[in-house]
Amino acid sequence: MNSSSLKVLLHWPISILALVIFFSTTCVSATQPHLLRLGVLGRTFLREPATFSESVSEEFQTFYYNQTLDHFNYRPESYITFQQRYVVNFKYWGGANASAPIFAYLGAEADLDYDLSGLGFLTDNAHQFKALLVYIEHRYYGKSIPFGSREEAFKNASTLGYFNSAQAIADYAEVLIYIKKKLLAENSPVIVVGASYGGMLASWFRLKYPHVALGALASSAPILYFDDITPHNGYFSIVTKDFREASESCYKTISESWSEIDRVASEPNGLSILSKKFRICGQLNNSDELKEFLERTYSIAAQYDAPPSYPVTVVCGGIDGAPEGSDILSRIFAGVVAFRGNMSCYYTSNTTDYPIETIQGWGWQTCSEMVIPIGRAVNDTMFPPAPFNLTTFSRDCTSLYGVSPRPHWVTTYYGGHDIELILRRFASNIIFSNGLRDPYSIGGVLKNISNSILAILTVNGSHCLDLLPAASTDPEWLVMQRKAEVEIIEGWIAQYYVDLHAITK
Repeated sequence: MNSSSLKVLLHWPISILALVIFFSTTCVSATQPHLLRLGVLGRTFLREPATFSESVSEEFQTFYYNQTLDHFNYRPESYITFQQRYVVNFKYWGGANASAPIFAYLGAEADLDYDLSGLGFLTDNAHQFKALLVYIEHRYYGKSIPFGSREEAFKNASTLGYFNSAQAIADYAEVLIYIKKKLLAENSPVIVVGASYGGMLASWFRLKYPHVALGALASSAPILYFDDITPHNGYFSIVTKDFREASESCYKTISESWSEIDRVASEPNGLSILSKKFRICGQLNNSDELKEFLERTYSIAAQYDAPPSYPVTVVCGGIDGAPEGSDILSRIFAGVVAFRGNMSCYYTSNTTDYPIETIQGWGWQTCSEMVIPIGRAVNDTMFPPAPFNLTTFSRDCTSLYGVSPRPHWVTTYYGGHDIELILRRFASNIIFSNGLRDPYSIGGVLKNISNSILAILTVNGSHCLDLLPAASTDPEWLVMQRKAEVEIIEGWIAQYYVDLHAITK
């Protein structure tokens, strides 16, 4: 099957269920771009999390909540429950008697374990706030699987139909209310924190459940990349800008490489020549496989272009530093080696970059409600043209799942159009943080909407960088970004205590 439309989703938390055909790149053509997953951390070769040491793991206690399958209907099957995992760190908490705050991390499109070991913002600041730390896993990921098993949960559209963002944030509300009651902490203010897709959930949670969460920190949350609010080519325009700023010659080499790949591929034994030149594990089936692999490499480098290494600079260093006289494809391969490491061979499949449950889960989410229309026209980025076609995309999703996407549902349910006017009138206490080197920042909230709907930007920041653990190598602008976020949250909590005192004295 040709998946020309679904290719747009195979690189953002990717596709596709148990259909092995979509786990290879042989089925995808060059008419739609791959998108990177929205996760907080670049996995695999880019940023492996620290091992979950015993001393750290002892601080976290795992619990399971008997979660309702369907929060929005009263059919008998809606009352089915499943075990939803949440993890609590009591180490820093000042206690219910002091109405000490609760920081709740809202899990996204992956298991919770990775975030426990890879995030740092909550633990770095918990002592200052005397905060209880709660991490809640997203339904259908990790160990929070309905219907008893992943196989059964992903069986068909009927079992997957309970897998959406509205159900997820309702889950979070139930868990947080339960925790507060269990700990007799009804007066403890809750600050929800989320990264990327989880950042979208955090901002939407504050809008939908203001009685549960006092405020939200939404890191790298592209809530405006729906329903044509943001130009389709925005993501890859930022990738292109990042590379051009790093090196004009590197940018030109990449721009010129696509036609050269096609030229070599068209020659006798051309695919074998390309496979050998790029040390492909196995054999290329077509030139698109190689182009998708390179596209993904450049996108990962840009999205997670974090200090101190700055991966875009690493890639361009390899391309520009190739031996004098190297042909264009040799220079491109030198960039791959610089970034991914000098390996015996390289797999072109995107499944090597992401956990399988993310591939399965996000395939459904992006074929149902999370339709981000990212594409490219001719000569508007350094990449080959790859327009987003909703008709073709919808047809392919329907053929896979038997249901069609709802591309306008996110803006219908959560809003997005005229956001500056709308949120100014009723919303409060949301921080939208973005690093402008992150391609997804193009779909983020990049300016203050009111005195409490605030945008914090860093020109050199990357995807969710502010939520990673503080390090001695952090540049001053990153230190100041985190400091600003902490000060805003302090202000929210201080005002909450004033209000609480006023109504309880």
